[in-house]
Amino acid sequence: VARRLSLRKHPECHSMAGGQAIEHLAQTGNQELLTFRLPMQQYRNCNFSFSGLKNVITNAIVQKEKEEGIQEGEILSCVKDVAAAVQHAVAVHIIQRTYRAMLFCINNSILPSKNATLVVSGGVASNQYIRKALQNLADVNDFALLCPPPRLCTDNGVMIAWNGIERLRAGLGVLHSTAGIRYEPR
Repeated sequence: VARRLSLRKHPECHSMAGGQAIEHLAQTGNQELLTFRLPMQQYRNCNFSFSGLKNVITNAIVQKEKEEGIQEGEILSCVKDVAAAVQHAVAVHIIQRTYRAMLFCINNSILPSKNATLVVSGGVASNQYIRKALQNLADVNDFALLCPPPRLCTDNGVMIAWNGIERLRAGLGVLHSTAGIRYEPR
């Protein structure tokens, strides 16, 4: 979405990553000026999907560009409102699906009845709006929320490497020879 909105060209966001730019602009935007239909509302499961939401958002951006008479690549006058609405829609989708997962775990006795914990990591955990929404969800359901510091949430590659270091130290699942391993690109 940040790429489609050309946020690298925005004077406040030129040096920010996409998610960071969306969060920054959303702080002063009005999330109520745009409403996006959330994906997977008809499915009673815990899966996430952002491709449908991306399509809805892209169509809204195209419509706004037509209304403002600008070309793709130019900055919308309502870009802060779009960012706020996008951030809110993503947060609501995450909250709804996470709540389903929490209920599933509780109803199937997968988690302890006390001291259940919700762990959130990766780029989404660095967004303070989403983190606050997850904290509220955890609080309402008597869960603890654990998130790494935002500086460790910006790159999943770092999290994967860290996991590899911990597994290596513990001697878990470490191959000492790659002989016999077959790789197939997809």
